[in-house]
Amino acid sequence: GQVLELLRGVQRGSEDRKRWLGRLRWALQNEETQQKFVRLDGSIRTLTGLFTSSLAELQLEAARCLHELSHSSVPAVAEACLPVTSYLLTYLSGHSLELTELCLYTLGNLVVESEAVRKQLLPQGIIPVLASCIQSPHEAVLEGVGYVLSQLLQAKEAPTEIIPLVLDSALPQRMLQLVCSGLKAAMGAAVEFAWCLHYIICRHKDNELLLALGAVPALTSLLLDLAAQTPQDAPEGLELLVCPVLRCLSNLLAQTGCQGQDGRLLIAVFLILQCFLQQHPFLIHECLWLLNNLTADDPSFCSALLSLDLLPALLQLLTCSQMGTVLVLTVLCNMAEKGQFQCQQLLQQPLLAQLLPLLTLPDPEAVGQCLELLHLLFLHCPEAAADFTRQGGHQALEQHQSTPELQERAQALLDMVRQPPGAPSACQATLAASS
Repeated sequence: GQVLELLRGVQRGSEDRKRWLGRLRWALQNEETQQKFVRLDGSIRTLTGLFTSSLAELQLEAARCLHELSHSSVPAVAEACLPVTSYLLTYLSGHSLELTELCLYTLGNLVVESEAVRKQLLPQGIIPVLASCIQSPHEAVLEGVGYVLSQLLQAKEAPTEIIPLVLDSALPQRMLQLVCSGLKAAMGAAVEFAWCLHYIICRHKDNELLLALGAVPALTSLLLDLAAQTPQDAPEGLELLVCPVLRCLSNLLAQTGCQGQDGRLLIAVFLILQCFLQQHPFLIHECLWLLNNLTADDPSFCSALLSLDLLPALLQLLTCSQMGTVLVLTVLCNMAEKGQFQCQQLLQQPLLAQLLPLLTLPDPEAVGQCLELLHLLFLHCPEAAADFTRQGGHQALEQHQSTPELQERAQALLDMVRQPPGAPSACQATLAASS
């Protein structure tokens, strides 16, 4: 009854229509009321009529009501709003900043809940409209554009239907600009667009366009600037920008290889690790992913890690978290794979003593990665095997002889440890070929 009364009040067209709209907006914050409202005959038609009214105050109140409806997590409510989408797009180029912002967030919310809405918005030209909105000088509008785009780019049909349209527009170049000026200007918008770039890069196989726009040097240079921020002067929310920027770079480098990459990038990653270690430990994993991609196929980064004396800092992260342990061990394996010199450098640290306790971890992935690293070290520096035995490594390996997914590797290492130094075993030869 109450919902019907509100609708009638709004429909009556008396002077206090604005007050009725205000009451309706307040009522629409409730999920149940939202569903009742869209089921009433003529409800959306009435709101649409007011939303397209020439009276700015009524238009704004109606927009606020639509915005409340868009918060519903019930697809039927989002679908009831289908008749409004073309008007929402039209008003994005209006003069009222508040109306533009409301329209953007309403669109973004509707896009999340309903594929039908997304299917309707694409032919209505949402991508070109966003491409013109992203030229706005207003931070609030830019942030809203970023919100709508990031929702669209996460949709399940994005790789085939949405990303190609975005890449064909002026959006990528402007997004990259805004991300890279995030430190000086609109931090909120930079964060939104950094995630947008991330969704494109990780869901689109061929990122030639972004590479041609200079995404790798631009993001590298941004990361160097971010790393140069001292914790005292760092702008609010800096970690929120660092996270997607690290991911974008990580994935672009994984797809293209790191040749010709800037060695200062390594120092930047370690500075960021240092800066955010305590307050934002989630960034450790992002940094380690990037380190893994940098060291995976590029010997120069492995050498730089050693020559810049960054190994002790890396080893400090060996026990930072379950996933951290696996990632640090993966980076160490990348280095050990490069041969005898790198293995000798690794063994100059008290590495074996640090690996021993890891063999008792309950996490088979970490233990497996640890066995992989030991194998590479023993292969390139057989004297390490004897050293390991002296430190009680034998017993640590024996306990994994009964773990199905680890027993073969543990047994292979036990055979290596039992070999007199200098006698290559058949087992060593086969392992080296298969690793």
